[in-house]
Amino acid sequence: MARVLVGVKRVIDYAVKIRVKPDKTGVVTEGVKHSMNPFDEIAVEEAIRLREKKIAKEVVAVTCGPAQNLETLRTALALGADRGIHVEISGSEYENVGPLQISKILAKLAEKESADLIILGKQAIDGDNNQTGQMTAAHLDWPQGTFASEIHVDGENLKVVREIDGGLETIQLKMPAVITADLRLNEPRYATLPNIMKAKKKKVDKLKPGDLGVDVASKIEVLEVTDPPERQAGIIVENVEELVGKLKQDGLI
Repeated sequence: MARVLVGVKRVIDYAVKIRVKPDKTGVVTEGVKHSMNPFDEIAVEEAIRLREKKIAKEVVAVTCGPAQNLETLRTALALGADRGIHVEISGSEYENVGPLQISKILAKLAEKESADLIILGKQAIDGDNNQTGQMTAAHLDWPQGTFASEIHVDGENLKVVREIDGGLETIQLKMPAVITADLRLNEPRYATLPNIMKAKKKKVDKLKPGDLGVDVASKIEVLEVTDPPERQAGIIVENVEELVGKLKQDGLI
């Protein structure tokens, strides 16, 4: 049976309207509702289902970030993860940390925990980078199945159905491997009150990136963060001829 490592990230809640800071150094996070990244919820659910099928022996939830991330980790434990690991990164270090640094941490933890499978959300809804899973697989030299909408396990073999631009692609992998979860992989469960109470007693290990030999210094500098330009109002045309005429007039055809 496999040990599954699943990553969870604390992000601004999907229902919140994002506001850019007046100095344009980032977005406003103070006093703003946060929650677990929705794709990570799907990853947690899939890991728990593997344990319920007795394919996984243990589900270990991992989060990287400041003290507030412990709340997100506890949510993963309330959903059914067996224990948690909180890699503490705070202040300016956390503001500048990116997929490269997080992937290095996950790779080191996979080795430390003797993990057989890593399941991550395909992307986080704040940065939308879609890089952490791929980079983690590269650091470990493990096969990867990204954008997974179905996962079938047969011993050490995985069959992953991937969502791609042209439709669906089915690939065969051998564990250890990295999987990233797409939207249609499953429907995450809700945490029940008894499980929320139990989660408070579950073990959470706290580490620093340095404990894993990882340097989280970023080589990327953010120069400015701005709101997207406002979309101009459209016009209504009566027929195709008028549409073609307008496109020609504006030099679009």
